[in-house]
Amino acid sequence: MDEKTMVNDILEGVKSSLKTYQGVISETENMQLRQTIQQIRNNDESFQYELFKIAQTKGYYKPAQTATPTEIQTVKNELQ
Repeated sequence: MDEKTMVNDILEGVKSSLKTYQGVISETENMQLRQTIQQIRNNDESFQYELFKIAQTKGYYKPAQTATPTEIQTVKNELQ
């Protein structure tokens, strides 16, 4: 397996974990457990961002096209 594939697999795995953490956090009543999971999520978000920056630098990741101001405003209007 090449480096690009491994990096992308890790990024997808972390992305999946972040979604799971969010679900668990929203359903956890115990404040201490909730805070612990939030900290784990925050650490994984930081790791994901650092790995993303490396992948972007190496050309492993192509970001989506930047939204235009009109597109941004349209989404804002729809969500308000």
